[in-house]
Amino acid sequence: MHILVTGGAGYIGSVCVEQLLQTGHKVTVFDNLSEGHRSAVSPGAQLVIGDLQDRSAISAAVAHAKPDAVMHFAANALVGESMLNPSKYFRNNVAAGVNLLDAMVENGVLKFIFSSTCATFGLPDQLPIDEQTPQLPINPYGESKLIFEKILRWYDEVHGLKFVALRYFNAAGASECFGEDHRIETHLIPNVLKVALGQKSHVDIFGTDYPTPDGTCIRDYIHILDLAQAHILALNSAQSARYNLGTGGGTSVREIIACCERVSGKPIRVVESPRRPGDPARLIAASAKVQRELGWSPRFQSIDAIVQSAWNWHVRHPNGYGD
Repeated sequence: MHILVTGGAGYIGSVCVEQLLQTGHKVTVFDNLSEGHRSAVSPGAQLVIGDLQDRSAISAAVAHAKPDAVMHFAANALVGESMLNPSKYFRNNVAAGVNLLDAMVENGVLKFIFSSTCATFGLPDQLPIDEQTPQLPINPYGESKLIFEKILRWYDEVHGLKFVALRYFNAAGASECFGEDHRIETHLIPNVLKVALGQKSHVDIFGTDYPTPDGTCIRDYIHILDLAQAHILALNSAQSARYNLGTGGGTSVREIIACCERVSGKPIRVVESPRRPGDPARLIAASAKVQRELGWSPRFQSIDAIVQSAWNWHVRHPNGYGD
């Protein structure tokens, strides 16, 4: 198949592009490079530089590429920023996404894989989080993704556009070639590894009094290659569907730090800070439905394997992509 990948120069998108090419698909990447990196695009893919807010640009890109399906990763994804600038999140994650859907409908492209988020669930009252859990987002980022999921339902009903929405929490790790290099890094694992690399003096633990075994928050980390596999399997779905992706377990902040020390062989200085508002003690996603219906199961269950892959990439790319 020929797949158009929006946000294919970003962290998750770049690895999905790599894996799509390795499985024999043709790939066109559409990215404005505001968050992504030109050198994160696999050489086998065609890169079209453009912005989804420009309706004519995405319409022309879809018309020229004539893809069989679209994978949509392009989005802003900083929860804290969304609380300060909700307009940015609704413009980029909702309005720009509608431009993409309209370009698809205009050109008869009716298969869509959406990189969504478990942030649409907010603070769930049950764990693990399955597809029946009420979606009650607590920030504009999660709300923007939920709004777009609702829009997808109507594009299916009105235009026959079939979609798969994949929701997950913490993407982590790296492939051999591509890893995590955000201009503003908020993810725990790369920030801990920056301490091991001597690029940061310490890592902050926000809250040590949670009702968890070691007092720190527990999160569900999924290897980036497992996420890529889920997106590729979703191409086989004939019907619209929504799936949660999880490993079935969780890892605390202290456990991540200890793992990074083991893998890197370096001491990690920690500064304990107060809780951040809105951080739940534990977030874990259930994935029984996607395992049953698409045959997906995570290959990387060990947090050590996930961190090792990230460490290997950061050692080879201490300055990230350098652009």
